[in-house]
Amino acid sequence: MPSSRIRRAWLSAAAAAALAFTGLAGPATAKDLPPDEPGSWIQEPRATEGALPAFGTRAAAVPGGAASPGDFTLSPGEMNAETTERVSRLASVLPESGVQDLLAAANRPIEPGCSRDPFAAAPDPAVKYCLKDDDSVSREWVPQGFTGVSDAKANEFWGAAGKIQLFASYDGWDPGRESDPNPAAGDCTAAELEDNDACNQKGVRITFVQSRTNPATGSPEIKYRHVLLGWTYVNSADHVSFDGLHAGEYPIQKGVHAGGIVWYGNYLYVADTRGGLRVFDMRLIMDLDPDNDPSTHDPMGTDSDGVKTTADVEDKTKVGRHDNVWYSFGYRYVMPQVAAWKFKAAQSNPKGSYACVSTGAPKASYISLDRSTVPDRLVMGEYCRPESGYPSTGRIASYPVAALEGRSSDVTAQGWANYLPLANGGAQGAAAYKGTLYVNESKGTDEPGNLWRYQWSDGRLVQNGQAVKTARGAEDLYVERGTGRLWSLSEHRPGSADDCRANPGPGDPAGADFCQRVLYAHDLSRLDSRP
Repeated sequence: MPSSRIRRAWLSAAAAAALAFTGLAGPATAKDLPPDEPGSWIQEPRATEGALPAFGTRAAAVPGGAASPGDFTLSPGEMNAETTERVSRLASVLPESGVQDLLAAANRPIEPGCSRDPFAAAPDPAVKYCLKDDDSVSREWVPQGFTGVSDAKANEFWGAAGKIQLFASYDGWDPGRESDPNPAAGDCTAAELEDNDACNQKGVRITFVQSRTNPATGSPEIKYRHVLLGWTYVNSADHVSFDGLHAGEYPIQKGVHAGGIVWYGNYLYVADTRGGLRVFDMRLIMDLDPDNDPSTHDPMGTDSDGVKTTADVEDKTKVGRHDNVWYSFGYRYVMPQVAAWKFKAAQSNPKGSYACVSTGAPKASYISLDRSTVPDRLVMGEYCRPESGYPSTGRIASYPVAALEGRSSDVTAQGWANYLPLANGGAQGAAAYKGTLYVNESKGTDEPGNLWRYQWSDGRLVQNGQAVKTARGAEDLYVERGTGRLWSLSEHRPGSADDCRANPGPGDPAGADFCQRVLYAHDLSRLDSRP
């Protein structure tokens, strides 16, 4: 059965309250719901769950030492062919937008050199960008992965679009990023559904950031635009449709965390923690408001039924096709998943835990790209917190990234893998460049994170210099080769469980700005010169 997770996003507040314990569809939208056959709505990759190894046989994990690269082997998603057909069908109905057109419609300004300070006593970065206030403190969207045009192209140019960076955010409110089989344990009350749209389960969004000189004014500007990631399916009325990005591995995974992203050529790779990788195509970004006037409800194309459709980007409570109208949780742009890679080995990590087994399928907690090697490689690593019986500090390995474009056979890691030299684990991101591995270690909301530098020596990762203090809540890493900068972003916000006001900084005694999110970059030359 489709979970209440999917259905809840399409119900009104009253209907959701009335039907929360039944999982039944409201009559007004019954024909638009996903069908009950699992193969037609489930999203890949799905983790194969294995038994935990016996306590006395769990492999030792030596920080910095060698791990098994064979555990990282990826297999093409079983639904890739079906996904291709569905996306092709969707593209025949919805108009497409290129990256440059999307950036031309960027609608949210960034404030460079802003006063918000998640660094406290840590050294100031070379560059700091502030998001708009709502994005900076949003309970709903939590930023994670980071990439950019320096990953995408060897020459770091994407047409005339200028400098481009991308970051990913997962829907952290829960509008229910989990397919909990017990609808009574649903995360959104009827009052919350009525109050705003945040209890819709939106999954993951990608934010495109552009730095350029405005051609009309001649002045420099930095703007950004959010794009919803989607998954296509054929609904019960035999219409192609889409939903937000979800995962079906509850309770071992509560959703696609998007802890790392890599843009390479035309493709965007998104880390799927327990599964592997989700793949998106930059040439297949759907535009549901081509005239840039939300009130006009632009005409869309026709599906196989020949019925004319329109789009509504004003209504933030629905997604996909409903009664011949397309919705997208209010987002103008939607990018559907085109393929998946899943771990060949079974997932034997503890359920709902940050502890990690030392062998078997890893967790795809973060990914990055290394263009300083031949061939270019995609680096993947784990977020782990060692505990009794689970000594792993997190493994890291790499793949020849070009091999991931084929999707016809398994892709193996490049003959090496290591446990990270972090005694307490906690790696949130890692990037390799010119023989150095940079690792962001999170220290939670209580103190700035650590940025570590490691190098390989006789197959081991060894520490190179002391940790550099960095932002509180430091996340994924991205190397921008042309500027010689190492980019990241902070995930925390003031208030609730991420309340950083308990530890305000010296320049902000009230703590009001201390943990509002920023994008930031360190100069690699300055990092590498530190003791």
